[in-house]
Amino acid sequence: MFDKLEAQKIRYEFLSEEIGKPQVIADQKEWKKLVVERSALEETVLKYYEYLKLKAEIDECESLVAASKGDAELEAAALEESGALSEKAENVVDALKALLIPKDPNDGKNVIVEIRAGAGGDEAGLFGTELMRMYKRYAERMRWKVEDIDINDTELGGIKEAVFVINSKSAYNKLKYESGVHRVQRVPETESQGRVHTSTVTVAILPEVSEVEVEINEKDLKIDTYRSSGAGGQHVNKTESAIRITHLPTNTVVTCQDEKSQIKNRERAMKVLYSRLYEISRQNADKDYSEKRKSQVGTGDRSEKIRTYNFPQGRVTDHRINMSVFSIDVFMDGDIGSMLEALQIADRNEKLTGGNE
Repeated sequence: MFDKLEAQKIRYEFLSEEIGKPQVIADQKEWKKLVVERSALEETVLKYYEYLKLKAEIDECESLVAASKGDAELEAAALEESGALSEKAENVVDALKALLIPKDPNDGKNVIVEIRAGAGGDEAGLFGTELMRMYKRYAERMRWKVEDIDINDTELGGIKEAVFVINSKSAYNKLKYESGVHRVQRVPETESQGRVHTSTVTVAILPEVSEVEVEINEKDLKIDTYRSSGAGGQHVNKTESAIRITHLPTNTVVTCQDEKSQIKNRERAMKVLYSRLYEISRQNADKDYSEKRKSQVGTGDRSEKIRTYNFPQGRVTDHRINMSVFSIDVFMDGDIGSMLEALQIADRNEKLTGGNE
């Protein structure tokens, strides 16, 4: 552990020098990368500095104990001080162990939420709308800003697909465990026989990334404009403000029609494209790790069934941590904080005990 801490300290000190050099500052892209790396190391290294200071003070006390033989009062005082410092050092070591758990570099980022209707036809679309409202209500509770990117409605008031951004530095850290398949069991409004149906909705939580983290060649983009559909009055019929961007190498398609300005729609669509391409790259890099992963908690694969919403029983169950809440109406109104916190704790405990190694 201490070899790793020493290596991080050396790297942190090197980065601290580098980001102050004029030639590095001149290359803003490289400078930003180094600043981000240094920031990621800072908390651990500062805590390590605290440990080293305590260790030096303990060594001084032990030297004083050795030199104070024959002076019982001085020896007792030095031993007492050494004991107190050792206790502090143990607490710092515990904190360092927690800090050495691999950090998710995306934890301080905004998120792009993508919700898509799965199996279940119209009922899946209707539940998708309710999930979208749930996340937006949670964002309101947290005082986070929400911006719609693209909402593809159904005739019955459901959604085929919804994409929106939640702006907050803690959004990804809180919501990343929501990626996966959400299953609903209830009697649909369209069901005349009163039978319980099962439908699914897929949720993807993507960190919002930038051109610093993902390179996109403009030549690889096919950009189309078209007239917006849906709400917007006469404007949608007169102006081709909606944007469709296709990344040709990966055939990734992003649309945005929420804004009346074509420029703003393009900016928002590019945000989503950066995040989707980053996610593709991350999943490819993590494929081997994911296959070996022992923990059931994590950002996971979006095909993994993670939660069931059972309306007849008023119960929401997360299958990864076997946790149920029995106030489904309150949960669907955005009161999901306790579930998110339990998922965070389970993931942290798994990593602390080495369950992911």
